[in-house]
Amino acid sequence: MSEDGLDVGIVAYRSRRLLRDCLASLHQHAPARPMHVVVVDNDSRDGTVEMAREFPAVELIEAGRNLGFAAATNVALARGAGRYFLALNPDTRLHAGVLDHLLGLMDEQPRVGICGCRLEREDGSFDHAAKRAFPTPLGALAHFARIGRGNGAPAALAQYRAPKVERGPVDAVSGAFMLLRRSALDEVGRFDEGYWLYMEDLDLCYRFAQAGWVTWYEPSVAVTHVNGGTSGRNRTLRVNGAFHYGMYRFYRLHYAESRPKFLNGAVYAAIAAKLAGSAARSALNRHVLRG
Repeated sequence: MSEDGLDVGIVAYRSRRLLRDCLASLHQHAPARPMHVVVVDNDSRDGTVEMAREFPAVELIEAGRNLGFAAATNVALARGAGRYFLALNPDTRLHAGVLDHLLGLMDEQPRVGICGCRLEREDGSFDHAAKRAFPTPLGALAHFARIGRGNGAPAALAQYRAPKVERGPVDAVSGAFMLLRRSALDEVGRFDEGYWLYMEDLDLCYRFAQAGWVTWYEPSVAVTHVNGGTSGRNRTLRVNGAFHYGMYRFYRLHYAESRPKFLNGAVYAAIAAKLAGSAARSALNRHVLRG
């Protein structure tokens, strides 16, 4: 692999069909510069590994157990030496020109450490996970209570969705498609493996910002994202727990020390209450679907 090239890391777990479409789109819309693709399979046991072997240019690593997203992505990171690394979900599909455009942008702007693009759902609608602000307590509460998600929501309530950013520097982009400068990763550190699933992308963007690197949102190119394609619409208890633990870990690591104790307690209680409600709702939905 050329040092000027692009390394791509995809973490797969029981995503055979989605991964096939993702790999096919990478092959069809490869950048002009050299590209090395690594798939880390988190013990899928559903034919994902066998399907990945249909792509001979792809390096396949069988983890043997479910490492989670952060640790498995770091495994893929260690397999390359290209100037850039793309963390890519298997439930994404690339389109023509996306990689060349974003790689060119990062070549031209050396202080951009992370770059993301517009994410679109399969029907072409905007996936708001594409760009985010570092959450305030009010912004997070409004987002998860769904009152901050409407088009007419006040800016303070819609804060987590970074409504004021149309293009350019933003607090965070989604780990579904996250283009990273390797030299910045070498300086700041890789994904925090204390996160098993969820919030590791927000954490990395926060640490990049603290180190003075820019995260850039570029909506002129888009990637299709089958939101929930890998985790499912109704999370298992383990996945639900990981999601809410990620919220707790992010707050504790980056916010708690500078906030009053009563606020920290209120935040932790809100996360616990949200986990209880979400777990109960997911369990009920699974029961209804089985019934």
